[in-house]
Order: sequence, then structure tokens, then C-alpha cells
Amino acid sequence: MDYRVNEIDQVIQNAISVMEDSKIQVFEICESARKELQTLGQELEVVLKETTDTIDKVDHLERDYRLARIRLTEVSRDFVRFSEIDIKSAYEKATQLQLDLMVYREKENYLKARRDDLQKRVKNVSLSIERAETIGSQMNVVLQYLSGDLNQVTRILESAKNRQLIGLKIILAQEDERKRIAREIHDGPAQSLANLVLRTELAERMLETKDMEVIRSELIDLKGQIRSGLGEIRKIIFNLRPMALDDLGLVPTLRKFVQDFEENTRIRSKFETSGKERRLSSAMEAAMFRMVQEAYSNALKHAQPTYVKVEITFLENEVHLFIEDNGIGFHTDLVESRVRTHSHFGLIGMRERVDLLQGNLEIESVAGQGTKIRIQVPTNRDMKGDEG
Repeated sequence: MDYRVNEIDQVIQNAISVMEDSKIQVFEICESARKELQTLGQELEVVLKETTDTIDKVDHLERDYRLARIRLTEVSRDFVRFSEIDIKSAYEKATQLQLDLMVYREKENYLKARRDDLQKRVKNVSLSIERAETIGSQMNVVLQYLSGDLNQVTRILESAKNRQLIGLKIILAQEDERKRIAREIHDGPAQSLANLVLRTELAERMLETKDMEVIRSELIDLKGQIRSGLGEIRKIIFNLRPMALDDLGLVPTLRKFVQDFEENTRIRSKFETSGKERRLSSAMEAAMFRMVQEAYSNALKHAQPTYVKVEITFLENEVHLFIEDNGIGFHTDLVESRVRTHSHFGLIGMRERVDLLQGNLEIESVAGQGTKIRIQVPTNRDMKGDEG
């Protein structure tokens, strides 16, 4: 066993080294992207100002050119009042204004194209920074686990009695990471988007005196897109960690989830509970909720149901979940083979969670006759370590 522990330790140390190097590279990429974003932002600010000035200049030149053409028409018709010098002067002025107008129109088109390109690049770089930060956070979580006490992990692995405790700790860590990401999105991008809405409203008011309807229309559209993105971020925050799960527990959260599912999908849904309802450990409640969530997601994506039902039963030492739909069903043998070859990720996630909890998962389905999922999870385990 010591020899195997040493081998495992060496593998983990190598993995840690690779992860540390990769984390540094991700950090450098992120920093480089932030510098690029700052440069692009400064350049975009200059281009926006120059675009506004050029549009104003084009407006002035168009007005002056119209007046110059009117003047040229007047002096050309009245040879008595105006001399040849007057006619020549009016013609030269109109010609020069026409040339200037052509030049500035070309400049306006170039600046608009440049502005659109810079805005697109700013958006892409911002997305890259967000992805890099997410990857960095995930790598930190992995490093924390890889850097733990290997001997302690080995002793725990040797004890079948504590197997469920390991699973619960892993699930709890996943849920903690989800809560952290939810906080970061709320405090970061969500606040930034809200601020951008205020800035666009301010820009609208500033443009009111310049009669620039096209730019105002673009700003209004931008404000709508930002508000839409803000709604999506808030939706992501809820999906990452429903607050009701911590505050109210599993049953109220599932009931609300089923109600929302029915409202959003127009698929008739039903939630039932039996037995003496009680609170479970935070990790176990999170795992049970995720399994129901995954089952409903699978039904929506693949089963085409008109009815979905979930029932939770509390027994003395177990909790049972029963999820049923009247969808198109499938051949269980075919899906089981896909699970074994890792090509059916929804069922893989459910089976892994059940295995970590030392539970049992049964799937019953026939093509054209819907699907039934039965999950049994023991609760007579020592749960004290899962909150730490």
C-alpha cells in the first residue's frame, strides 16, 4: 500500500506542477487581455469623439454647400447685377465645399466602421477575460484538492464506512464554488451592466440638442441589449445556486422549481411528497436538487413530454426520488451503452451523484411509453463533516 501511495503522490505532484504552470499562463493571458482592453477602450473613446466631431462637420458642410449652390444659381442668372469675378468666386466656393464634403463623408464612413470594429473587439476581449478568470478559479479549486494531505485521503479511501462522506464533501465543494461564482457575477458584470444603462441614458440626454437621431437610436438599442444581458446574468445566478435551498430546504425549492418549469415550458408538472419531511445536510440537499434538475432538463431536451412528475419520499433511513414523464421514451440498453462510453452526459452526472451518495439509480423506459427514474439515497450516515 505504501508503494501505491508513493506512486499516487508522484502523479499528484506532477499534476500540481502542470496546473501551477498552466495557472501562471492563464494569469498572463488574462493580464495581457486586460491591457489590450484598456488600450482598445482608450482608442474607442478617441474614435467616438472624432466620429461625433466629423458628423457635426458633415452637417455644417452640407448646409454650407446648399447655400453655396443657391448663391451660384443666383449670380449665374443675373449677369447685370453680378460680374464675372462674382460668378467665378461663387463657383470656386461651391466646388471647394463639394470637395470638402466628399472628403469628410469618406472620413465619417471610415470612423463609423472603425468604431463598430473597436466595439466588437472590446466585447470579444471582455469575454476572453471572463473565460480566463473562470478557468483560473476552477484551477484554484483543483489545486486546493490536489495539494491536500494524501495520507489522510488514502486512509479515508481505505474505509468503506466513510465513502459517502467523501462524496458529500466533493458535492459541497462544488456547491460552494457555484455560490462563489454567483457572488462574483452579481458584484462584477451585473453591476457593470447596470452602470452602462445609466451611462447610455446620460448619453441620450446629451445628444438631445444635436438632432442626431441615428446615434440616439443606436444608444436606445444598446440599452435594450444591456438590459437583456442583465436579465440573463440574473437567471444564471439563480441556476447556479437557488437561495431557497439554503433558506427553506429541499422540498420548498423543488416545489418552486416544478412551478417555474411548468410556467416557462407550458409542460404540465406535478410535485408530491410523502413521509415525514425533514431537513438533510446541505450537500445532500444540493445533490438531490441537482438530480431532479438534470432529470427535468433531459426530459425537456429529449423526451418531448406533455407531463412530468417528481415525488420525494422520506423514510427513516432513506430518501426516495421518483421522476416520471410521458415522453417518447427510449431503449434503456442503448442509453446505458452511451453512458458507459461517456456520450450521454446528463445521465452520467446523475449516476455520479447517486454513486457518491452510495445510493441506487434505476431507469425504466420503453419507446413511446415515457420514462421513470427511481433514486434511493441512504441518510443514516455521519453527516457532521459535510459542513466544514
